[in-house]
Amino acid sequence: MNASEPAGQGLRLIPFRGLRYVPERVGSLAAVTSPPYDVVVRPDGLHHLESADPHNIVRLILPQAGTAAARHQQAAETLKRWLAEGVLAPDPVPALYVYEQRSGEVLQRGVIGALALSPADEGIVLPHEDVMADVVEDRADLMRTAAAHLEPLLLSYVSDGAKTGATAVIERVVERLPLLTTTTEDGFSHRLWAVTDPGEHVEIQADLSRRQALIADGHHRWATYLGLQKEQPAPGPWDFGLVLLVDTARYPLQVRAIHRLLHRLPVAEAIGALGSSFRVREIEGPLPRALDALTGAAAEGNAFLLAGDGSFHLVDRPDGDLLARTVRADRPAAWRALDATVLHSTLLDHVWRIPDAPEHIAYIHDTAAAVEQAERHNATAVLMHPVREDVVRDLARQGVTMPRKSTSFGPKPATGLVLRSLDTD
Repeated sequence: MNASEPAGQGLRLIPFRGLRYVPERVGSLAAVTSPPYDVVVRPDGLHHLESADPHNIVRLILPQAGTAAARHQQAAETLKRWLAEGVLAPDPVPALYVYEQRSGEVLQRGVIGALALSPADEGIVLPHEDVMADVVEDRADLMRTAAAHLEPLLLSYVSDGAKTGATAVIERVVERLPLLTTTTEDGFSHRLWAVTDPGEHVEIQADLSRRQALIADGHHRWATYLGLQKEQPAPGPWDFGLVLLVDTARYPLQVRAIHRLLHRLPVAEAIGALGSSFRVREIEGPLPRALDALTGAAAEGNAFLLAGDGSFHLVDRPDGDLLARTVRADRPAAWRALDATVLHSTLLDHVWRIPDAPEHIAYIHDTAAAVEQAERHNATAVLMHPVREDVVRDLARQGVTMPRKSTSFGPKPATGLVLRSLDTD
């Protein structure tokens, strides 16, 4: 057993009867897919997906109605109707699914299945970010009402790199005819295979039983899975959650930053409040050039790029005494040095005094979108530099969570290719 393996029983992934779109009943598979729910952040993006096909998956993961209860009931009714109409249908037998994403030199392959749920203190599935209670509550009510897992979490594990176990199965399966293949508008091609052979299930499980996984994307949904499991009076389908497991020894994930949009703070006020506690320099654009400057500064210490007034402002070299007063001393040095830690503990809480609430802060994955929205609304975009995966994993193993929305791992699985019904399982 190596450092990436838990002390006790590891991951347990079981087959399930996936719900999938019936190709003959939709315009195209690409037109009914979506990014994960928390990546579809702008109304124009939601409207674009809704108009791509009347059966686009956003009508389930982001239904539109006047109240949360009405939204979730609408999603449940839509799912029921699509099943009755044959738009979605369950596969005939339980399966694990091999899933491939490819774009240029980026290739990611993994296994989708129903994973046995385990609290963080068991050291099998490791969260690395805090969650927002209101988001967990919203996702829980949606899952509870729809009785379905509508999109898989992205989990990563680290093997020894050998072509054995799950890797061997994946390498064999991708030589077979896929269940589906499509290319989404972001340029990624997607292929999905069903693995129904019990012998291959055993091969995969024997490998995964020695592994632990890091939650790469989907902390709120994982917290939702655990919360809903506790509500159930007896063992059943709620004891498992829909996940995509990727071996990053074979298929390294990309780690990107998630940026902050400070709705009520103009850039001039943000810079003025910094005083002499940080160094501030104006950086010439365009955006890629400014991001290069951020990368260079981040290599030497904490650094942020502010935008929203038509210019870019590099903020770095925080005052050491200020950090000592504002950053918790009871955490590991790696946590204290995180840009997200300094942003939330020092800048948001102490310097700018901005509550971490939706009316004050939005979390945006797309860099250009963050800048555009800041400029449109006289707000401040705080552009972040990504954290290395090994730092994230090391902190997670220590049981230390990072500030929420600290990382964005990818490529993320397309939502809509395979769903899990809690009534079917």
